[in-house]
Amino acid sequence: MNVGAGRPFRSPRAILFDLDGTLVDSAADLTAAVNELLASRDLPALRLDQVKAMIGGGIRKLVERAFAASGTPLLGSALEEANRDMAPIYRRHLTGLTRLMPGIREVLTHFHLNGKAMGVVTNKPQLATREILLHFGLTEYLGAIVGGDAVTYLKPAPDALLLALDQLGVEPYDALMVGDSGADVGAARAAGMPVVLLRGGYSQIPVEDLGADLVCDSLLDLPSAMQRLQDAA
Repeated sequence: MNVGAGRPFRSPRAILFDLDGTLVDSAADLTAAVNELLASRDLPALRLDQVKAMIGGGIRKLVERAFAASGTPLLGSALEEANRDMAPIYRRHLTGLTRLMPGIREVLTHFHLNGKAMGVVTNKPQLATREILLHFGLTEYLGAIVGGDAVTYLKPAPDALLLALDQLGVEPYDALMVGDSGADVGAARAAGMPVVLLRGGYSQIPVEDLGADLVCDSLLDLPSAMQRLQDAA
C-alpha cells in the first residue's frame, strides 16, 4: 500500500465506489457493444485489450475512441449519430459478460455491518448503472447511485461525488473515494476527499503514479489497510 505524504487519514463515515474496473469488470460487455456498433458501419472489430484501454470518460468518449482506433474518426454530427446508435446496442450488453471484481460482496457486507454509508459514482449512465447493480444484488448496500448523466460534468469533476454525499448526508471530509483511475483521484481531490485506488482496473498509467492516498491490490485488502492507516494516524 502507498499513502500520500502529509495527508492524515481518518475513518470515514461514507465510502464512494467507482463502478467499472472497481466493482465490476465490464470490459468484455463494452467490447461486444463497441464491435456491434463498428460492424453496423462495416468496420473491423477491436480486441478486448484495445477497448479496455479506451474505458473511462463515459460511453460517448468510448465511441469516439473506438472510431478513432478503427481509422475512421468521427466529429460533430457524425459522432452524435454514432452515439445515438450506440444507446440501444449498449443496453443489450450490460450484464451478459460483466463480472464482479474479487471480494466485492464480502467487502460491502463488512462495511455495511460496520455502519458505513456507501454509494456508487460513475461516468456510466444512471439507468445502466442501476441495472448492473440490481443484476448483481448490490443495491441493498448502497444509499446513493449517481451516474454520469445525473450531473453536469463527469469525473474528474467532483459533481457526482458531491451529489452522492449530499444524498448520504455526509460531508466530503468524512468520506472516502475508492476507484481505479486518475479520474477518480481528480474527482476526489476536487471534492476534498481522500482517495484509494485499486490495482487491476482500467488505468493505463500505473496506479502508484496517480497520487492516491492509498493503493491496494484489491478491495479485499481495503478494510485492513484502512485500519492500519487509522492506527498509524
